[in-house]
Amino acid sequence: MKWSARMIVRFALVALVAGLVALVRPKPVDVDVAHVVRATLEQTVVSEGKARVRERYTVSAPVTGTLARIDLHEGDRVEPGTVLARLLPLASPLLDPDARRSAEQHLASTLDASEQAQATVARAQIARDTAAHDLARTDALSKEGAIPTSQLDQASADARMREAELASATFARRVAEHEIAQARAALARFTPGAGKSEVFEITSPVHGTVLHVLHKSEGVVAAGAALLEVGDPAALELVADVLSQDAVTVRPGMVARIVHWGGDGPLPAKVRRVEPAAYTKTSALGVDEQRVDVVLDLDGAPETWRALGDGFAVEVEITVWSGPDVPKVPTSALFREGGAWAVFGVVNGRAIVRPVVRGHTGPLETEIGSGLSAGDVVIIHPGAAIHAGQRVEFR
Repeated sequence: MKWSARMIVRFALVALVAGLVALVRPKPVDVDVAHVVRATLEQTVVSEGKARVRERYTVSAPVTGTLARIDLHEGDRVEPGTVLARLLPLASPLLDPDARRSAEQHLASTLDASEQAQATVARAQIARDTAAHDLARTDALSKEGAIPTSQLDQASADARMREAELASATFARRVAEHEIAQARAALARFTPGAGKSEVFEITSPVHGTVLHVLHKSEGVVAAGAALLEVGDPAALELVADVLSQDAVTVRPGMVARIVHWGGDGPLPAKVRRVEPAAYTKTSALGVDEQRVDVVLDLDGAPETWRALGDGFAVEVEITVWSGPDVPKVPTSALFREGGAWAVFGVVNGRAIVRPVVRGHTGPLETEIGSGLSAGDVVIIHPGAAIHAGQRVEFR
């Protein structure tokens, strides 16, 4: 009996010590973890933007007069020669030498603009033909396997951009020619016997749709007053305002995605131009930021984005770098440690600090240049309770 009692006491003491140790010993901290994986990573520039008609024509009053009420509405289709507005002349225009001089100067400026438009069309045609020739040559080399497909894609994108530039230049030439006719008609009203009491009709220079009626009601308008805007909603482009620090990484021809535009799935696009000048824009938090406009062309079939219209809001994701097979971790796993980057790894149930070299950064993931290998476990969203040697448990 004494031996049994002694054993019972010993067991009780061992249990008591074990219980005290369990109470004193820190409990493991629950953590979320992720594995280092090798996969494709894209570094993107994300910005808000809007769709806009690529070429628009603002119809203005060529002479001062009384504007008759405009019967057209937004969305109405117009053709070249369609009457957009009518002006009734004011009394005694022949007695206004300043107005005549203004009409003569306007005609001279339209003639200059027409010559410039002709030169622009000629340059655009040469650029288009050169791009088409380069595309044909690149396509032949690609079929032989002499060049990578990425070079063929770039040549194809360049050919499309040159075609769009030619279409834009042709549009400007037609507008310039129409402006000459309007300016000559306006100047003729100051010539004796020109029938100054007749109604002056302002016609459309292009095929398109009425985008905005800027002066609908009847009333006196001054020469040069904007009356309405005409454009082709099917010829859309996108403009996104990006931070100047991000704009330096964007180049023409880069691939982009249009998301959050209201339709099903993202729309493919390509960067056509990065504007050379920045401007100041106040953010939603009241901070002045330097922004740069980036112009993009939609790259998919027109029926996929036909619901987009002039001024519609979109979100643009421009891919500035892409790696097909890189080690990456969630960005939330990284933190600063002594001026360098590090992560918490997990070895034998304990957290350890592992210095790493950070590479390119995507929206949610970051490339690891060195310090980790595929399959390693890292802690994401490490809190203040995590430190080197801390016991952890996976959630």
